Parts: sequence; structure tokens; C-alpha cells
Amino acid sequence: MNNYDVVVIGAGVIGTSVAFHLQKLGARNVLVLDRATIGAGTTSQSSGILRTHYSVKENVELARKSWSVFNDFAAYLGDEEASCGLVKCGYMIVSADNEKLAPLRASLEQQKAQGIPLELLDAQQAKERMPIATFDDAALIGYEPEAGFADAYLTATSFARAARRGGVTIRENVTVNRLLIENGKVVGVSTSVGDFSTGAVISTQNIWTPELAGWTGRTLPLAPERHAVLALECPEAPYTFQMPVFKDLASEGMLYYRSYGGNQMLVSEGVVGEKLSTADTEQGDIPMDYVVDVGAQVAERFPAYETAGIASSWTGVYDVTPDWNPVLGTLPGIDGLVVGYGFSGHGFKLSPTVGKILAQAALGQPTDVSLKPYSIERFATGELLTGKYGLGAVS
Repeated sequence: MNNYDVVVIGAGVIGTSVAFHLQKLGARNVLVLDRATIGAGTTSQSSGILRTHYSVKENVELARKSWSVFNDFAAYLGDEEASCGLVKCGYMIVSADNEKLAPLRASLEQQKAQGIPLELLDAQQAKERMPIATFDDAALIGYEPEAGFADAYLTATSFARAARRGGVTIRENVTVNRLLIENGKVVGVSTSVGDFSTGAVISTQNIWTPELAGWTGRTLPLAPERHAVLALECPEAPYTFQMPVFKDLASEGMLYYRSYGGNQMLVSEGVVGEKLSTADTEQGDIPMDYVVDVGAQVAERFPAYETAGIASSWTGVYDVTPDWNPVLGTLPGIDGLVVGYGFSGHGFKLSPTVGKILAQAALGQPTDVSLKPYSIERFATGELLTGKYGLGAVS
């Protein structure tokens, strides 16, 4: 049986970040296994938005540290050809005078206290940055200049290449069938290509985490949830790369927007999506009722888009926990197992820091950010990381 110091399950953007950081922190014999290919799962479906705005302060810290990596990605990876596809266009978030106003104000104040560059805009200033939008109902507008979007798949493949250069072995199209556990300690993994011995496993299985629950006999709260994304085209009012990512807390669906392809508008809802009974990354149907409903909300904020056409559409799947925030760290009672799952739509933007702290945890090193708030035990103790805006993709 081949022996490895650490085995990582999953080669999405979290798993590849873990692998890169393991070798950077001194691990020399690391194996990454993926059921398909690098970044081919939920990573490839990501909208790619990068922001530090969260109503959960712990997430702000993860995002802040991750942003510094994205902002100097090639140097961080030690690879001048590496790219995350960063477009630094800023992030604007708006609330009307409704139940979201006080939570937004509190979240912006928290960001400022944590040292995030942040501006409060009036309607005219917002219009200058987003000329295709109307702000008649805006009661509070926050603007984060150091934000934007990037390419999750490109990020994952760049992490993977850097990890391989550091000596990590990545094997694609390998199915993990179970963990090998003896006397409460991980001793290996059994796969479709044989068994591998190891004293440390890091699971970044995303929507496939219920498999890990079966292997360990533990309850791991998680539900796969499908969300639809539309790309709209309106030649009269193009959404350019210079215009900020936009979050509309005033809309019924708490819609988020970004430029797509340099002139199209990518839009999706920030609320609870379609619950799935099993893990499934296949493309789902997007009902016409959904398109009509989202289109009506878009037109309220972007009037010219009342006549916009749909250029493309797709669906993505979130690994959702009860409080819409991830589980990070060890599972009590199983020595040698570290987990990172339940990102609920946040995974890409947090991936550099999450990858590092999971690697640190597996190597027995102090973690840059405390894992305690993200412990699975919070679901039993009631110390949930619940966001101020309700269930949805902005926690």
C-alpha cells in the first residue's frame, strides 16, 4: 500500500488550495484525489465574485486575508504565469428603507472596524459608478473599492499547478470508496485504484460530504441546493468591466450582479434555492416563471434591461449548512481527519485562507484564523454563524 503523509479528497478550488498550502508549509508527501478532474465540480459553476462584505465578522476576516492573495496571486504562488483572472471593479451594496437597512448599517460598521477600505455613497456618487442603474429607493449604499470578481476554475488549476511543482501528487478520475479507520484514528483511504495509507485526511468533498458521513458514522448537516444564473444582454446599456459588482438588498430576491464578458450582465438570486435530494452537478431546468420574476426585479433597478435578452444561463449547486456557513476543522473522536465543507456559495472567495488554515490544522500547526467558530459542534451548542440578512448567499 502506498503511503502518504496527507491525503486530500477533492480537487476543487478548496482542495487545490489545501494542497498548495500543505507543500508550502512543509509537507512533502501529499496526495490529492478527485472523482473527476481538477475544478470540474461546483468550482466550475461559480460566479466568481470577490468581496469582504459579510454580516458575520469571522467571514470578513477570512475574506480579507483571501483578498490579499487574489490581489497578488502570481507572486503568492511563486509562478509568474499564474492567474486568477482578477477584475478589480469594486463592490456596491444597497438597501432601501426596509428591514435590511439596520443589518446593512451594522455590517458596514463592522467591516470598517476590521480595517476594510469602505465608502458610503449618495445616489449621485453611486450613479457615477453604475450609470445603468437607478437609485431612487436607496437608503444606504456601501462601496468596497478593493473588490471585484475572478475565475474560480482558473484559480483552482493555478493552485493545482503550483502544488504539483511543490511535489504534490494529484490523481484525477479516482473515486474514494471509504476511509480506513482503526481505533478512532485514520489510517488510510480505499479507492477505485487501490488503498493508500495515511495518518491525515483532509476532506473537501463539497456536496459529496454525505459520503463522508456514511464512512464515519457521523451526522454532518448538509443539503445540496441548486441556484440558477442568467447572463443578460442589453446593447443600449452594457454592463462593463469598469462597473462594480452589485448587491441589491432592496430586491425581493436579494439579487447580485456582475459584468460578464465585458458587456453582459450576470445575475442571480441571493436567497434559498432548489433543494436536491442527492448531490448532483448536472445542469437543472430554469423555469420560465423564474426568468420572468428575476427579469422584473432586474428592470426595477436597471430600467433599460426591461427589453434585455438572455445570452446564456446555467445552474450551480451549493453545499448548504443550517446556518449557511462552513464547517472547518476536526471531527471530534476521529483522529487525523480534517474537514472543510458547507461553504453555501462562499467557497471561492474564501479559498486561499481556508486552504491554508485547513492545511495548518492537518499538520498540527497554529491556524492563522481560529477554527472554533466554524466547529461542527456549534450545531449542537446553538452558537450558529447566522447572517443578519436571513438565509441566503450573503452571510
